[in-house]
Amino acid sequence: MSNQKVLFVLLDEFADWEAASLAAALNEEPEGQGQRFDVKTVSLTKDPIKSIGGFTVLPDYGVDDVPDEYAGLILIGGNSWRKEDSKRIMELVGKAIEKEAVIGAICDATVFLGRNGLLNEIPHTSNHLEDLKETAGDQYSNEAGYLHQQVVRSGQIITANGSAFLEFGKKVLEALNAAPQEEIDEWYGFFKKGFHEYMKTKQ
Repeated sequence: MSNQKVLFVLLDEFADWEAASLAAALNEEPEGQGQRFDVKTVSLTKDPIKSIGGFTVLPDYGVDDVPDEYAGLILIGGNSWRKEDSKRIMELVGKAIEKEAVIGAICDATVFLGRNGLLNEIPHTSNHLEDLKETAGDQYSNEAGYLHQQVVRSGQIITANGSAFLEFGKKVLEALNAAPQEEIDEWYGFFKKGFHEYMKTKQ
């Protein structure tokens, strides 16, 4: 179980703030357990991509040379999920479903799942229901399964809106059993409440 890969899918103009805190948490070592996960980045090719915030990333893998073994596939939101070439990521998603890996999608990556028919059988959320319906069109038929929540976990699939990167991170950490629940709760509480308010809960 040690050093399992968790793949972060980053397309051009990805939302860097949605990835950073979760990636850092996965790269940490739970107390007394040693490092369990190895965060790797994936894009359509290995060419450099740039985030919305202007950070340039050189992906570890292109979509055609992703390793067979990984514990999680995390689709980070951004401005490229509605472009035609994003469909190439569906092969990765299909393989992740087959291997029962954890799949996380946040922000516009949830719309990508909806456009490809993957939200029709599970409870889920997204940025905005009307936008999801309009963009996904006939590929989306599960309005009844849409939950107006920050994050929704359905088995191995986690969806979240773009403001919910901490809630998303918490659910992904839990799904991966990345650390004892107490440590995950502390991570979430520390960043959600802020240092001073969180420390009041520890007194």
